[in-house]
Amino acid sequence: MCEPDSYGNNAFKKFLPFNKKMYICTRLNGMGNNFYLKQKHKSMYAIVEIAGQQFKVAKDQKVFVHRLEEKEGAKVSFDKVLLLDDGKITIGAPVIENAVVTAKVLGHLKGDKVIVFKKKRRKGFKKKNGHRQYLSEIQIEGISTKAPAKKAAAKTEESKAEEKVAAKKVAPAKKTATKEAKAPAKKAAPKKAAPKAASKPAAKKPAAKKEESPKK
Repeated sequence: MCEPDSYGNNAFKKFLPFNKKMYICTRLNGMGNNFYLKQKHKSMYAIVEIAGQQFKVAKDQKVFVHRLEEKEGAKVSFDKVLLLDDGKITIGAPVIENAVVTAKVLGHLKGDKVIVFKKKRRKGFKKKNGHRQYLSEIQIEGISTKAPAKKAAAKTEESKAEEKVAAKKVAPAKKTATKEAKAPAKKAAPKKAAPKAASKPAAKKPAAKKEESPKK
């Protein structure tokens, strides 16, 4: 007989002939194994990509990821959420829109040393190296499915600033067009007289030949 449970109901062991080592406890009140198979409350979790790796994360969970640029104590957010389970499983294609995982950087550290040993037999080649990966420890603060309002406000401000810059560019263009219309047409400059042909130099007269003396 099994020990009585918290409700005072006795249970019994039932021998299964196909396996001598297997026993099963059933309740006598007709509820079967439901008492022993209580469903625990499942917390919300997500599968998110962080620094090129995918992690299954939940709130208040600590994770070691590849080194991040943020300083210790800084808050970071990751928007590459591939799967979300908040009672209903949502799968992204490839990511879920407006889903964000926020976390806090707890510290930066190095991982355990990994030995990298290479050898080529009959060649006398051996090489041994060690490697310690740079890591960052983060703590998940929350998983949200709505885009933060701050980002939306920042986008509206940026769009307004762009509109103002565009209006300023259009205004001077109109002014230059009006100035060109008011300016009188310039008179055509008189053409310069063509330069006279250079006078040819006087031909040189051939030099007088010397009289040859008579030969003796």
